[in-house]
Amino acid sequence: MNAFEQSKNDINIWIFIQQSSTTIFLHGFSASSHIILLLVLSISWACKKSTIPTPENSKPRLKNTYTLYHWSTLISCMGLSFCDLLLCMLNYFSGYRHGWSDLKIFAQLDFGFRTLTWFVISAYLYIKFPHSSEHRFPILLRIWWAFYFLMSCFYLVMHLVLYWKHSSLSILLWGSDVVSIIACLFFCYTGLFGKGRECEDFLLLEPLLKNSSNRNNGDGEQGSTVGGETVTPYANANLLSIFNFAWIGPLLALGYKKTLDLEDIPQVANYDSANVVFARFRNKLESDGNDSGQVSTLKLVKALILSTWKEILWTALLSIVCTLASYVGPYLIDAFVQYLNSPHQLKYKGYKLVVIFFLSKLIRCLSERHLFFQLRKMTMNVCAALFSIIYKKSLRLSNQSKQDHTNGESINLMSVDVERTGFFSWYLHDMWKVPIQIVLALLILYKSLGIASLVALVAILILMLANVPLGKLQKKFQRELMDSKDRRMKVTSEALRNMKILKLQGWEMKFLAKIIDLRNFETKWLKKLLYSSAVIAFVYLSTPMFVSMVTFGFCMFMRIPLDSGKILSALATFQLLKGPIYNIEDTISMIVQTKVSLDRIASFLCLDDFHPDIVHNLPGDSDEVVIEIIKGNFSWDLHSPNITLKDLNLKVYHGMRVAICGSVGSGKSSLLSCLLGEVPKISGAIKLNGTKAYVAQSPWIQSGKIIDNILFGKVMNKERYEMILEACSLKKDLELCAFGDQTIIGERGINLSGGQKQRIQIARALYHDADIYLLDDPFSALDAHTGTHLFKECLLGILGSKTVIYVTHQVEFLTSADLILVMRDGRITQAGKYEEIISSRTDFMEFMGAHKKALADLNSAERQAALNNLVNDEEDGNMICSDKSIQDDEETDPKNYKIEKLVKSEGQLVQEEKREKGGISVSAYWKYVTTAYGGGFIPLILLAQILFQFLLIVSSYWMVLATPVSQDVRLHDGGSTLIFVYVALTIGSSLCVFIRSMLIVTIGYKTSTLLFNKMHMCIFHAPMSFFDSTPSGRILNRVSIDQSVVDTTIPRQIEELLISIVGFLGTIAVMSHVAWQMLIIFIPVTVTCIWYQRYYISAARELSRLVGVCQASIIQHFSESNLGSSTIRCFDQEERFINTNLKLVDGYSRPIFHFSGAIEWLCFRMDMLASITYVVSLIFLISAPKEILSPGVMGLAVTYGLNFSMHGIIWDLCSLESKIISVERILQYTSIQSEPPLLVEENKPDREWPQQGKVDIFDLQVRYAPHLPLILRGLTCSFLGGMKIGIVGRTGSGKSTLVQVLFRMLEPTTGQIWIDGIDISKIGLHDLRSRLSIIPQDPIMFDGTLRSNLDPLEEYTDEKIWEVLDRCQLGDEVRKKERKLNSAVTENGENWSIGQRQLVCLGRVLLKRSKVLILDEATASVDTATDYLIQQTLRQHFSGSTVITIAHRITSILNVDMVLLLDNGLVLEYDSPTKLLEIKSSSFAKLVKEYTRSCSS
Repeated sequence: MNAFEQSKNDINIWIFIQQSSTTIFLHGFSASSHIILLLVLSISWACKKSTIPTPENSKPRLKNTYTLYHWSTLISCMGLSFCDLLLCMLNYFSGYRHGWSDLKIFAQLDFGFRTLTWFVISAYLYIKFPHSSEHRFPILLRIWWAFYFLMSCFYLVMHLVLYWKHSSLSILLWGSDVVSIIACLFFCYTGLFGKGRECEDFLLLEPLLKNSSNRNNGDGEQGSTVGGETVTPYANANLLSIFNFAWIGPLLALGYKKTLDLEDIPQVANYDSANVVFARFRNKLESDGNDSGQVSTLKLVKALILSTWKEILWTALLSIVCTLASYVGPYLIDAFVQYLNSPHQLKYKGYKLVVIFFLSKLIRCLSERHLFFQLRKMTMNVCAALFSIIYKKSLRLSNQSKQDHTNGESINLMSVDVERTGFFSWYLHDMWKVPIQIVLALLILYKSLGIASLVALVAILILMLANVPLGKLQKKFQRELMDSKDRRMKVTSEALRNMKILKLQGWEMKFLAKIIDLRNFETKWLKKLLYSSAVIAFVYLSTPMFVSMVTFGFCMFMRIPLDSGKILSALATFQLLKGPIYNIEDTISMIVQTKVSLDRIASFLCLDDFHPDIVHNLPGDSDEVVIEIIKGNFSWDLHSPNITLKDLNLKVYHGMRVAICGSVGSGKSSLLSCLLGEVPKISGAIKLNGTKAYVAQSPWIQSGKIIDNILFGKVMNKERYEMILEACSLKKDLELCAFGDQTIIGERGINLSGGQKQRIQIARALYHDADIYLLDDPFSALDAHTGTHLFKECLLGILGSKTVIYVTHQVEFLTSADLILVMRDGRITQAGKYEEIISSRTDFMEFMGAHKKALADLNSAERQAALNNLVNDEEDGNMICSDKSIQDDEETDPKNYKIEKLVKSEGQLVQEEKREKGGISVSAYWKYVTTAYGGGFIPLILLAQILFQFLLIVSSYWMVLATPVSQDVRLHDGGSTLIFVYVALTIGSSLCVFIRSMLIVTIGYKTSTLLFNKMHMCIFHAPMSFFDSTPSGRILNRVSIDQSVVDTTIPRQIEELLISIVGFLGTIAVMSHVAWQMLIIFIPVTVTCIWYQRYYISAARELSRLVGVCQASIIQHFSESNLGSSTIRCFDQEERFINTNLKLVDGYSRPIFHFSGAIEWLCFRMDMLASITYVVSLIFLISAPKEILSPGVMGLAVTYGLNFSMHGIIWDLCSLESKIISVERILQYTSIQSEPPLLVEENKPDREWPQQGKVDIFDLQVRYAPHLPLILRGLTCSFLGGMKIGIVGRTGSGKSTLVQVLFRMLEPTTGQIWIDGIDISKIGLHDLRSRLSIIPQDPIMFDGTLRSNLDPLEEYTDEKIWEVLDRCQLGDEVRKKERKLNSAVTENGENWSIGQRQLVCLGRVLLKRSKVLILDEATASVDTATDYLIQQTLRQHFSGSTVITIAHRITSILNVDMVLLLDNGLVLEYDSPTKLLEIKSSSFAKLVKEYTRSCSS
């Protein structure tokens, strides 16, 4: 026995010597490092002494951030120096009292040199650094801080190892380690983010700020308010405030008191603004331009990494700390159980364990909170960079690229792919962190179970290798899902843009069926993705149980001794392994999804750009020649054999007016696009001298104020502005608007007539005061009087000294041209003055012949009217006309009318997007869970999860209770029963997981499908007023982003919340079972957590809602800019639009950033409360008498307590609430006010109705919305069956509104319309609209084929369609095409000219052959000859039909039976043209006279 004791003493002495030598080495290494640093610092600063810059030469710095980081760092260094001095003194007194050992001497040297080193660094920071020109801390200091941090971490690990080898270490060492690590964490942060970021960002921002200041005047009010708003408190917060997220407190307090609006949310800091983030990202992307500027996925990833490398490093550091801290608990559990099992252990050792448990939990909490906050910030910045680069690219896309990549696909990029790429930041570190976590777990397992840990490794590796095929499968499903979503969004976007024409034609249900079919195809891939994800999730959630089962089974097989401590340590480790193993699947899935999204973004960025070098600037000395084209050949599609423009030679001199005319599709608009540089060049040269202004044939109007559309970024010049309003006849229109030029225009100018949109476009071009004006048929949408007025005032007046090139179909505007170009088949066939071309008698005579024929008809009508007037001077016929109403135009003053003038903001047509206020209603949750199967599966899901948790706890209890506490006691039956019962419990719990996952996916998929169908049904049944006042971006946001959230995110979020709640309750049950007294702590802690949550949620909820609203604004602006990119480029407004986009992105970042701060504020406090609760429970356990409870059971409580936190529930609950807002937004659109029913069975008209086509209108009063003024104000008249009615009136008089009421697009406020004796308000909408025909003002073609555009309902044969094409002059053109009737039509019909699109619309009505036909300015976009042919065709085929024509060309309505002249929504005159011409004072006679005079001249 004595020999054994002697041997034991020898071993203890050897261990003590070994440990002492290790500690001496550590102190020696530390002291040496500090000495070396002092020497290097001295040499470095001595060398720099002679080169200190003067203060006036030093660069400017950012004051706030300088003060924050400099003084915080200085105080930290001084604090560290003071702490080391204190340790030095304590060590000295200890040595003085107990004697000086080698260990204490080395410790004294170490603490002394540490004190000196940190004092020297503090002195430098105080004396020299503020006067240096450096914007960063010196590289030497930053290297030292990083090295010191690693050294401190290594020392802490070594001291822990020594401690667990039963060596008592000085409390001074523990204090030194803790202080060093905390200080170094701060130093690493300042080293990475301190000075460099602000100054680098300032330099990046400087050119942008200059541009912004240059454009500031043109931005109007929009830009002025941004600078005045407060910057986030985070930018200037002190260290403590950043540490505990107190900087968000004022916003949370404000949100608790009131509903937050965007104005309440501060701006993000400079370095997080979209300007700086985009500049940084763009610089990195452009610096790697080695392959002709093409952006590959690799380049994109590289640029994203380089632009966020500091955030990546900082989050990596926090990830390491968080991971290490999370493994301390499982490592120490075995020691804690052994302590509880040993009756003779000293009390202080138990308290030491409690302190270590608490510190590890505290460090984990702090690092995790700041890690998540930084990851959210990184996500925000990545999204901002991608939003900006995609927007900038979209403004530069060529026409061909736009045809290949539709607007719907681009919206998907902005809404889905950018968000997904940003969200990958959360998974960025998992790629390297997961292997480290697995290695750490295996090391702990090896300590506890020895060789059995290798079995666990093999099991984990097998499961990881299984990821390869699963990852490929998910990638395929994801790619197919995104492609199908693109196709659906493309059709949806097109349908929403053209909803008016769909409803007029009665095609909305056909398009809805098409979208539903595309959705069904999409859901095929969605189901595969969801169910495969559920299976993969089941496998990985069951993995920890499977690994533990295999590991314990192997231990039993190999007879490796198991005790409670080892089992609990292993169980805690397996529980931790669940995270990384589950993240493997998640990470692989996200890598796959992000790769798909990055590929799509990169392919978009690789699309061909608009080439500005197609057009060259003429040399400055060639003032006379303004435009020159030499041997030009151009084609929209360079791969097509058909060249768009051929053999162009043109020279235009300064001040010339050049008119372009020709038949439909001859290349007139293409020639203007060619001058803009929009058409790709095959050969030749274009040269221009001067700035350009462009008026497109299809008006592009921005949603916003009328004044902003006219100024278009230019400075307000009141005198010029008023002159242009007068010249464009806009003053009267503005007087009729409730808000004048402050009236907000709806999307695509929806609340303006075609003429008003065109005149605003012309005003925009005039105000730009360019050198060259390109006008594409600007007068086609204007009535004769207004068109003539604008031609005189604008072209001949304001632009008299400018170079003007204008396309026109109206021959009367050709005589004033200095040069006329006649085009045919892409060539200029004639060029010369009017007289020269007339005398040449070639192509131009076609137009002149038609024009002369129309004029002859007009003169004949006037002569007949004069003759009738001689016969009976007094006869009035049935003319609705009075002396009061027949006045000169000058006397007709809008002020005489009682127009409703609204002064409230509600008077605007387009209102701010509606968002719910206050808490998410319970009904939103209830509707979601009960939509599918009436919520019948919900109890089953709850039961499965509760059963899973119960079996998990029982299996843990079984393993703890069935195994001995000490290794010395062996199992009774060798362990076979132990392992078999554990296996059975594990398989049972796995089965519960599988059932729960499958049920949740099934319900989620079914619910999303039902909500999708219901929302789309309501949208397509909505009245036209809904689409007039709702920008399509808002709707697209719901059918894209919100639907995507409902499809995939919400089911998973509900599952995670369920896991958190049941897991939390299970933890409380286990801990309370051990000590019921813990409930005394749980209850107040839970109440406090709930109070915190209620305080936080008010602000967080509104922030989350604002994110959706702000994102819709970005998408809306993107979609709008995409459509008007040619106009934006022509006016050189790209920079201003990019700047506006950056402001919108900042607006989107604001709620995201502050929501991130808010949720971390809450979770930080939750974690603090959980840590305190855990410490109290540990103290209670070590204080309790050992006889009361089994050490194993108490250890189990500690094991479960490691993950005890209510923040998991709150986090998941808040995340679900932020996502359920998508359901709330979708439900908003399932309760839109619907149109009247499509079919009314009891009032179904006969199949032959209408047979005569008689239309009776009684006292019709119409307004666009309840808060807007009346448009038609008591209109009464009758159109007899078979008559041809012409409706005329100045722009905005209510002509198109009357058409909308006929089709019941607008329901009258009062009054009725009867057709053939049937009140149209009593029958179904489809019955009405399908029996009427219309050729609308805006010719619309849909993506697809020519055949699908003519006959979308597939009711007619090919022979019938060919016959119709020949009648509308398109047959020959279509026969030239390779695919004939199946010729492709791109989005918006962009590959067909406007005139050709109008002819296709004519073809539709010829197929339909209705008894009532409405022509809403149907021939405005075709030449006079084609117009004449169309009129002849209509007279021939609709001779027995009632034809109501709204026309701007007087010649179009001279052959009608009756003319209805409207003015301000009232019938001013109504009679036959002859009768009206007889009365010289009638407005119609004046209109005809003016038209004749302008034509004759």
